[in-house]
Amino acid sequence: MDGLTVITSRVDGFEGFRDAVHGSYVDVMQLQRGRFSGLLTHIGVGDFSLSVGSFSVGLRTQRTSSDPKLILGMLLGAKSRVTHWSYDMDPGDVLVIPPGVDHDGRFHGAASYAAVRIDLSDVAGVFGGGNWMGDPANWSRKNCYRADPRIGAEAVARLREIASRLAEPDTRVSPKAADFWRRAIIDVITATILHSQPPGTVEPIPSATRLTRTAEHYIEAAGARPVHISEICAECGVSRRSLHRAFNEVLGIGPVTFLQRKRLCDIHSALRDSDPATTTISEIALQHGFFNLGRFSGYYRALFDEYPSETFGKPCHGRGRQRPTKPAATSNVAPPASPSASWPRTDYARC
Repeated sequence: MDGLTVITSRVDGFEGFRDAVHGSYVDVMQLQRGRFSGLLTHIGVGDFSLSVGSFSVGLRTQRTSSDPKLILGMLLGAKSRVTHWSYDMDPGDVLVIPPGVDHDGRFHGAASYAAVRIDLSDVAGVFGGGNWMGDPANWSRKNCYRADPRIGAEAVARLREIASRLAEPDTRVSPKAADFWRRAIIDVITATILHSQPPGTVEPIPSATRLTRTAEHYIEAAGARPVHISEICAECGVSRRSLHRAFNEVLGIGPVTFLQRKRLCDIHSALRDSDPATTTISEIALQHGFFNLGRFSGYYRALFDEYPSETFGKPCHGRGRQRPTKPAATSNVAPPASPSASWPRTDYARC
């Protein structure tokens, strides 16, 4: 068993959260107005990884079905509503995203989370072969385990303590202690699942979910090309009123607002990736459907809390460091039974 590897990043744009779960690409779009700030930490023990993140504004997240790994995600905190598929989630709840399954999530405000990514062939060793969790077949469906309030609160606090302590720059961990912490992380998530309550999910109207997904797939297929709402209505064969009702029910905003913020997010990424010596903000805005530069600048600042000129040519999405933790001086030192309450904490936006 290898020791720990820790990668920590301060993230100053929503693009940095496309690596929200280590090894899995997530498409991210900023939907809530405000300046984005976040913290992202990946903790690895051999092939096992824990990702912990927090962010300051509401996001739309989607993972494609090409990911071959099982993901278990726990919501640590949220300022507002959080939905994954049709599940409304509370802190302590655990979400199961099986391999090969599309995933979509909507964070209506600042939030923090933890996620582990596991190969299905390893679940027996990870969860133990003596119960139902050790059978890969039982992880083939998406699910949400609603935490018992007391156990959920304890799990959130415990996972925060573990992640904060392991992410400290001066942490020294032997291979034996690294395996202990891997098992401790798994134990926290297992406790929530084993003591979960009935989901109590309120499903959106299926036609609204299907209509919204059809529209999003059309928008995604268009790439960076600006899409007009009339195109979507024609493609889906519905009126603007029906499309508006569906988007409001599933995403909490109308399709016109969604399309505008999608274009603004595309521009945000283009401004960061472009060379000011070869293009201009006006040209980039025009290519994404904005011809009035003053009005565009107002929309942009309202969403991102900065002017386009502040984003233009910004070189990085996050400021990170990779830190393989130093092994302990003696590998036979017994790992601590639990993290001390006095240990310094990494700020994971205690929402």
